[in-house]
Amino acid sequence: MVGGALRGERQAQGRTLKEVSEAARISMPYLSEIERGRKEASSEVLAAAAGALGLSLADLLALTQRDLVPADRRTRPEASAAPVAPLRVASVTRLPGRPQAGSGPARAQVRLAA
Repeated sequence: MVGGALRGERQAQGRTLKEVSEAARISMPYLSEIERGRKEASSEVLAAAAGALGLSLADLLALTQRDLVPADRRTRPEASAAPVAPLRVASVTRLPGRPQAGSGPARAQVRLAA
């Protein structure tokens, strides 16, 4: 779902995969795989891709939430038993330990809040 939100925003901006991948410093094939839902990206990679599109990670997650919540629950809250609140990033914490050189990005924990 997150990859689809990235692709939708990129296309809405009229930008190419190459432009965004270069701005985010992510390989074009990897970004393509993320957009198609074939790869799961770390929060750091998602933040870089979102940043290249002028979005924060929270903005990207909000776009994803819009796709997850049925339209009738967004427009008619009374149709749902539980209220629908927008998600926001409450905190991002780098997990202990440092990755070895060339082993990929550091690990982080993202906490979401309604």
